[in-house]
This record gives sequence, structure tokens and C-alpha cells, in this order.
Amino acid sequence: MILDGKKEAALLREKIKKEIIILKKKENKAPGLTVILIGDFVPSQIYVRNKEKNSKEVGINSEVVKYSRYISEKEVLEKIEELNHNNNVSGILVQLPLPAHINKEKIINAISPKKDVDGFNPINVGNLASGYNSIIPCTPLGCLYLIRKVEKNLTGKHAVIIGRSNLNGKPMAQLLLKENCTVTVVHSKTKDLKAECQKADILVVAVGVANLVKSDWVKKDSIIIDVGINKVGEKIVGDVDFEQVKDKVKAITPVPGGVGPMTIACLLQNTLECFKAR
Repeated sequence: MILDGKKEAALLREKIKKEIIILKKKENKAPGLTVILIGDFVPSQIYVRNKEKNSKEVGINSEVVKYSRYISEKEVLEKIEELNHNNNVSGILVQLPLPAHINKEKIINAISPKKDVDGFNPINVGNLASGYNSIIPCTPLGCLYLIRKVEKNLTGKHAVIIGRSNLNGKPMAQLLLKENCTVTVVHSKTKDLKAECQKADILVVAVGVANLVKSDWVKKDSIIIDVGINKVGEKIVGDVDFEQVKDKVKAITPVPGGVGPMTIACLLQNTLECFKAR
């Protein structure tokens, strides 16, 4: 089973669009998403354009605030504070990476937890770790959405996550713990990475190493979620050797077209949830 992220993201966007139409009739208001883009890093510009396009398609009021890479940290923090108090803004996102002179931690902490659609504010991180309701980071949420397309009940499954980043590995572990999985997080210092992966019913890979996971790393009938995006020559590939692995496992995400589209769809979902909560 190839987990088609484009198809699933389109279905989720359609669901969001229908809900926003109902909310507009009822409340005469729509969710609003403001994205702050600093500098001219091309992948960030492409990603933000996709966010803006998708937002407008589902009925979210989208605004992109663009700054030169030389903008001061103080000015960015002042803009975030202004947006925190703007009732027309449901969600705030500052596109990463940031220029070296701007402290990422300060920026993330400045965003109101109630408008933190990326789910990176420490309050949302803490709520997720504690098993409370929280805004969930978009990529792990998209991964869980795809896993549930294969298995509704994850209780007792052994999940292995390669990578311990704050963006994906750690929140993914918390999400799967909440689903009653037994969770193992492995990383560059793990002694026998391959042996740990061979135990996984669910394997989530997010390390940025092209074709790291081979056929003999995975268990038959496991679910493989590949978050990696790597350029090899002119080709985009994941962290999993797709051609080697696809016929052995129960389900796998392709790269591209797997987790990526779900990340943006889940950002729209988070924006809608922030709007409803307020």
C-alpha cells in the first residue's frame, strides 16, 4: 500500500473547506493565518507560497509579512506582539530557518500559545508531553494521520522513530505514546540502529540521510513513514530506499508526495482549530 499524501491532503482540505463555509454562515467570520517570512531563502519562499495558496483555497484569510534578512530581532518581536492582539488573526507562523542574528527560541516563545499553529511554543510542547490537549506540530500530525489510514487502533504496536528533533522526532514519540504504542527513539548515537528498526511495527524516519533504511532494516508487514527529503543528483529521495523496501512492507509513504502535502494540510487544520478555540 502506497500512502498517497497528495490524495489524503486533498481530502483533508475539502473537509476543512466545508467546515469553514459552515462557520462563515454561523459566525460571519473566517480563520486568519499570518506567516512571517524573513530573507530570500528559496525553499522557504516556495513553502510559504504553497501555504498561502492552500489557505485561500479552503477559505482561510491568508497574509504573508515579508522582511529583509537584515530586519532586527526587536522589529520581528514587535510584529508578533501586534499579531497576538489582532482578533482577525487565528494563527501565527514564523517560517524557519531564521537569519543567524535572530534568536529562534525568543521568536517561538513570543507567539501566543493559542495562535501557535506550528505547535512549537513550550506551553504546547509541554501539554503534548503531558497528554493534554495541545496544538500538535504539523509534520508529526500528518504522519499520524497517514498511519491511521492503515491501522485505526495502534494499541500495543512497537513504534521506532529515527531522529530526535524538536520538529518531528520528539513530538512524534509523544503522539504515538498517546496512541498506546511502545515507543523507541533512535538516533546517531544508537549502538545498533538496524537491529532496533527490525523490531518496528511502525517506523518513522526523519534524519536527512538519503536511502538510509534498506530492505533488511524493516520487518515484514510494517508501516513505514518517510519524512526525509534529500536531493541525489536531479532526483528527490527520502531517508528510506523506497524501491528496496516497498514490496516487503504493509504500507509506505513515497518521497515526494507522502508526508509533505500532509504537513501543509495539517497547518490549515491547526489554524481552523485555533479559530474555533477562540
